[in-house]
Amino acid sequence: MINLIYQGQWPLFVMILMALILSLSCHEFGHAFTAWRFGDPTAKNAGRLTLNPLAHIDPMGLLMVVFVGFGYAKPVPTNPRFFNSRYAELLVAAAGPAMNLLLAIVSINLFLLGVKWGWIHPADPRAAMFFFYLAQINLLLMIFNLLPIGALDGHYILPYFLPRRVSAAYRYYNERYGNYALLALVALAILGVPIFSTMIGLSQGLVGLLAFVSP
Repeated sequence: MINLIYQGQWPLFVMILMALILSLSCHEFGHAFTAWRFGDPTAKNAGRLTLNPLAHIDPMGLLMVVFVGFGYAKPVPTNPRFFNSRYAELLVAAAGPAMNLLLAIVSINLFLLGVKWGWIHPADPRAAMFFFYLAQINLLLMIFNLLPIGALDGHYILPYFLPRRVSAAYRYYNERYGNYALLALVALAILGVPIFSTMIGLSQGLVGLLAFVSP
């Protein structure tokens, strides 16, 4: 993202930054809301049951996104002892990516509705770029967070779909080595392995599949 500033593309930089902050905030709110609905007040008591970006954005994590292209938001605190369902951990973890998917669907179809009903001029590139970037960023966050390594949401989800013995072994090794695997993934991407570019391409391809409103 920092390259956009060097290239003088300030409007595009601000647009992507706003879309990213909104997307991360909705993602974390999804975790907090679902945990609260399943009996855990930890996130609510910590002030995370809100869409206010100030409650969710980690300044260092956001700076990393700007300068490195990879960052993070504040993790939502949970206490599984309060959960009132055996599937609560799965659903709380899935709620973040699900919020990103929902926001992507809403953003692309809201743009199409705006064009259809005359709220947005079809030739206005700024509106099109914002809504399409918002959709793509959310799909990218969804795909990335579903990776079952390290502390990403996918590592809470995958064990529910594995045989009990395999699930226990997976939890054991991911707890010890998962974050190293995640760091290795990021390092490989920085070194030129097309990991994130592949995920970006996949997110771009998914955008068109979410458009339900006809022009």
